[in-house]
Amino acid sequence: MVSLIWLMVMCCSCCSSLVEGLGVNWGTMATRKLPPHTIVKMLQDNGIKKVKLFDTDYNTMSALAGSGIEVMVAIPNDMLATMNDYDSAKLWVKKNVTRFNFEGGVNITYVAVGNEPFLKSYNGSFLKTTLPALKNIQSALSDAGYADTIKVTVPLNADVYESPANNPVPSAGRFREDIRNLMTQMVEFFHQTGAPFTVNIYPFLSLYGNPDFPVDFAFFDGASPPVIDGNIQYTNVFDANFDTLVSALNSIGYGDLPIIIGEVGWPTDGDINANTNLAQRFYNGLLKRLAANQGTPLRPNAYIETYLFGLIDEDAKSIAPGAFERHWGIFAFDGQPKYPLDLSGSPTLTAAKDVQYLPQQWCVYNPNTKADVGSKLIDNMNFACTYADCTVLGYGSSCNGLDEKGNASYAFNSYFQTQGQKDGSCDFQGLAMVTTQNNSQGKCNFLVQIVGFDYSSASSASLSLLEMSVLLYVSVMLLFF
Repeated sequence: MVSLIWLMVMCCSCCSSLVEGLGVNWGTMATRKLPPHTIVKMLQDNGIKKVKLFDTDYNTMSALAGSGIEVMVAIPNDMLATMNDYDSAKLWVKKNVTRFNFEGGVNITYVAVGNEPFLKSYNGSFLKTTLPALKNIQSALSDAGYADTIKVTVPLNADVYESPANNPVPSAGRFREDIRNLMTQMVEFFHQTGAPFTVNIYPFLSLYGNPDFPVDFAFFDGASPPVIDGNIQYTNVFDANFDTLVSALNSIGYGDLPIIIGEVGWPTDGDINANTNLAQRFYNGLLKRLAANQGTPLRPNAYIETYLFGLIDEDAKSIAPGAFERHWGIFAFDGQPKYPLDLSGSPTLTAAKDVQYLPQQWCVYNPNTKADVGSKLIDNMNFACTYADCTVLGYGSSCNGLDEKGNASYAFNSYFQTQGQKDGSCDFQGLAMVTTQNNSQGKCNFLVQIVGFDYSSASSASLSLLEMSVLLYVSVMLLFF
């Protein structure tokens, strides 16, 4: 009896850590990609039931068909102007939704129109095109019979709302003055269509952008002095940020509008505050709250649909915002877990299976080089890092402790691996050589890349039964359009 009771307690304890319907962002801006079917299997193995995409790539969608995973597909910002034409919006829906949305196909639940289109750094580039595109896509979905099953939203950065400098508390939250009328129209449209407000919240960026920001306030278990807002005490920046949005919605009369967290996460490299220890600390706190439906002070005990950012590291992302941009994944480039994380009742993540790697060889600085190579070495390192990822060499990053020749070796190897270890990709004017000795040091990993999935030629490769069923369905549907 005691054993049975103990087993029941353990089961309850395990279940309490589950986050039902947790989603992840699946980005594909990598130089060498895992096969989409490998990633879908990895999602299933880890109990991930929702995924947010940044496009509608055919290979990705085909892999998701039949998986049962709920999918948010996306229209990139550079297509918003095109979607201002209704015929173009109808064609997009036919090619990217109807094509895949059938029984046994892709379970599409949302269409994301743009991605953070109102960022201040875009200087208003998408202010005039986003709302018309949103309305046209919604109308096209309705005409196709999807009004009740697929909702249209716009993932927005948290910079669309703010509190005034003289009263920086969540209850004073308002939409940014320059877009207030536009945001009001968009929120009204979400209310009319039953769509959620999607926001991306990044506590890490609060810490990254302000050296005086209290570190503990970025986490859920910190001991920083709380922010006092009337009778409410805010102990972390996530709650304060979320409730600033709730207050902004309240201010225009839509305080009950559903809110989705489109992106939230913590990077593991590329900055002094980006590492696996802090990432694990952040996610453990976040997942515990989500599993308990704890909500925030203004929306207590509320289920918050959340998409972690992101699934896998993307070494081809722009580093204009910071070197950390390429290190958001909870999995490394090859689908290996970076740290223990409980997504489905297991304390560890399940790695991608049957990953194919390039040969176990590396490109490093040639110690037999005799000439004075000062500027020549720097020029070749700069070349390598222009076409490959060297972000781990920066201050506070995992390979920051290497000496000059170690830096060169890392840069040369990164380029060599990105190029698929092709002949001639490890020369650098005679400064480099290929070796079978792993030069990794401590936390600094000299990687061996994966074989990589060729998206460009995949459509000409042999199709799976599932993919052929998609094509057959599309062919039949096109007869009626």
